[in-house]
Formats: sequence, structure tokens, C-alpha cells
Amino acid sequence: MDYATTVDRVSSLKETVGRYGIWSAGLRSEDPARRGEIAESAAELDELGFGVIWLGNGSEVRHAAPIVGATSRLTVATSIQSIWQYEAADTAARFAELDAAHPGRFLLGLGVSHAKLTDRYRRPWSAMAGYLDALDAEGVPAERRVLAALGPKMLELSRDRSAGSHPYLVTPEHTARAREILGDAPLLAPEFKVVLETDPGRARSLARDVLAFYLQLPNYTNNFLSLGFTEDDLADGGSDRLVDAVFAWGDEDRIRGRIDAFHAAGADHVALQLVDDQPRDAMRRPAWRRLAGLLS
Repeated sequence: MDYATTVDRVSSLKETVGRYGIWSAGLRSEDPARRGEIAESAAELDELGFGVIWLGNGSEVRHAAPIVGATSRLTVATSIQSIWQYEAADTAARFAELDAAHPGRFLLGLGVSHAKLTDRYRRPWSAMAGYLDALDAEGVPAERRVLAALGPKMLELSRDRSAGSHPYLVTPEHTARAREILGDAPLLAPEFKVVLETDPGRARSLARDVLAFYLQLPNYTNNFLSLGFTEDDLADGGSDRLVDAVFAWGDEDRIRGRIDAFHAAGADHVALQLVDDQPRDAMRRPAWRRLAGLLS
């Protein structure tokens, strides 16, 4: 496929995914008893106008099929399937099966994960490039995949070998940097966490409960340091400055303003993850409705 065709198809993808999506690990489950609840929740998100359901870290192609089947319009994406989880040929086969049943409804989000989470981790850029080579050979279109890219080299790879980038746990400043590297054409769809809470102490406490895990992973902490945060910001669960940069909290106007800052910095789409005191796999339908309302 020539470059112009790829650009045209990515442009079409941008229109399809729209400005906002929902990021939720709760919208996938191995429990058959939860399928009805998940299908109803996904269908409501479709009706609310969200453009993408991002299925959360560790999601796989197979998790997308029930959501695609329960909805009529939106795109369903992995966010993020680790390249160490399946060989590229297996991923391509699952992609082809889903795309044959529901053409154009699935977006393959890929990432290299973290050294602390897999003993297979090695040479992340080279491993991702090789994985994309194998997907190319199996016929998975470049414009139907995005990379969880944080640093410059991986952002360049996402620009050259995919539809674009879906960076996780970032700030508008990172988005501006990523847009400069990507250029205008690729999709830039950062994830952003939202706490629907106006009390500063409670909001930051909920945020730190989530942030603690990621502060153990050098990919994220090194990215924070590159954005001007300090080791002090990374200590003791994260400084107020760091928490306030990577989470939106407050009244609806303040939250809307924080989300708008990503678009102003160059994002095409923002994947919104709600943070609260519920279990990770909870359905957050009232909060999703509230979020849809403040975005309208």
C-alpha cells in the first residue's frame, strides 16, 4: 500500500474514533455470567457517543469480539496487548477472524510492556519493529494498529509503521512533544485518568491508589523525568504536582478544561479512564453518563 492511501485511511480512522473514548478493563471478562452486563454497558457507551472502547492493559483481540457484537458503531481497541503475549502470526489470525465478522470495527493496540512484568522483555524497539514486520507479512494493515509509544524512537516507529500512537499515563506536554514527532497525519490518542471528585484530599488519595503501581515501572518514571518532574515528585506515592498533572479532578468545568488541554496540545482523541473506589472490573455506567454530559 502506498503512503497516500495509508494517510487517507488514517484520516478516515480519525473521523471514526472521534474526540473521546472510554478506557476500561471492566469491559472484558472471562466470566460468562457477566457477558450480559458487559454487553449492555458497551451498548450504552455506543449510544452516549463515545468513539472507542479501549479494553484496558492486558487486553487481547479475543476480548474485543463480544463488545463489537454488542455495539453498532464504535471502534473497539486493545489497550494494550503486549507483543510478548502472542506470536505475531497468532495475533494476525485473530485479527483476521474478527475483521471478517465485523469489518473495520477493531483497532489493534500493541505495546512492549515492562521488564518487571515479563521475563521475555528485551530490546523493546527492535522487538516491536520485528513484530510489525511479521504483522505486515500476515496482512494486518498498518492503519488498523496503534502503538503505546512514550519515547521518541517508539513514537517514530508508530508514525512510520502504524496508524499512530496511544500513549498511557501522560500529560498535555507529552502530547505536544508526541505531535511534533508524529507530524499531522498519524492518530494521537492519549489515555487520561479522570476522578469525578471535588475534594482535593479524596481525589488525590484515589489517584495515588492507582498511581502507586506505575511508579514502580521505569518506562513511566523515566518519561515523567523527561517532562521535567523530579525524583521528589516520584516519591511517597507521587507529589501533588505529579498527581494533578496525570489525573483530572474537580468540578465539571475544571475536568473539561483538563481534557481540552490534550486536544489543544495536538491530540485527536482522548481515551478517558474513570478512577474511583470501585473494583477494577466494575461497570461505571452512572459516571460514564456524567462524563458524556460534561463533554457534550
